[in-house]
Amino acid sequence: MKIKSFLFRASLLLVISSQISCTEIDPDEPGALVPKTVEQDPSLPSIEVNGTMLHSETFGNPNNSMLVFLHGGPGGDYRNGLNVKQLADDGYYVVFFDQRSAGLSKRHNKNSFSIQQTRDDLTAVIEYYKTSPDQKVFLFGHSWGAILATSYINSYPERISGVILAEAGGMNYDDLKDYQENSRRLSLFSEVTNDALYLDQFFTGTENQHEVLDYKLAVLSSFTYAEDNDEGIEGPSPFWRNGAVVLNSLGDLAEKDKFDFTKNLNQYTTKVLLLYGQNNKSYGLSFAQKEANYFPNSEIQRIDGTGHEMIYFKWDNVYPKVLEYLNALN
Repeated sequence: MKIKSFLFRASLLLVISSQISCTEIDPDEPGALVPKTVEQDPSLPSIEVNGTMLHSETFGNPNNSMLVFLHGGPGGDYRNGLNVKQLADDGYYVVFFDQRSAGLSKRHNKNSFSIQQTRDDLTAVIEYYKTSPDQKVFLFGHSWGAILATSYINSYPERISGVILAEAGGMNYDDLKDYQENSRRLSLFSEVTNDALYLDQFFTGTENQHEVLDYKLAVLSSFTYAEDNDEGIEGPSPFWRNGAVVLNSLGDLAEKDKFDFTKNLNQYTTKVLLLYGQNNKSYGLSFAQKEANYFPNSEIQRIDGTGHEMIYFKWDNVYPKVLEYLNALN
């Protein structure tokens, strides 16, 4: 472990020295450390809704039933979920967007976020792309995105025609803490905290210094797929840019408010599809059943040969189960 830590720190130092020791590089300059956001690069596909600017793109016929993909995080992006665009060939209008202050979307300061805002942003995205009042809208959420989808139908059960949840890992605060402890996410993050502090000796970002903080989070994100990780994550999957500030802000809000998105789920009578990866030791059938029990009508499907990042690594196994579910409700 000490040898691995030394090698990790050495490689961090090499990366840092190669990118920031040179006087020509300003860490706060857009594009110097991480990709530019839509606010900084007008060539990126974007929409302006609810007081922000979101990186967003769509696939398929706009008049077909809409499927909105909600990526993980908070602070992730939709790049590793792009396999879902295959459903456009099956007659669905597939909508992707990087959530507020995440991926390539516009950055906002830490004190500006709220859970209601995440729901309002989703409403605004749906309304932006909707072409008729009776157009069906489905949600497909992965990880944090599945928690957001649950939060949305808990508040607005009448607006959504169907929901696919891929390993939410906690629809209320207690369940989320249980999942984090089971998956060793907390202990794994503690292990890399020392490396983060080591990195701080050379490269420190203030609370809202997005360029620096997003870069640091990207460097340290490999802990999620560490060898023998309990979530069964096979390795790295592609992403554009992390959103460190929104991750910290929504995490703080979760601790403060002790959220519960299950109180009104009994009002959502449409069947909900829950997916879990065979290799995720922290989730499994028992956790899937716990989450399924919050809904009056649900179906659980296991995705074989993969773990938490099933949509990227085993889309061929996910796709037929999702398509069958959607077609039954369309």
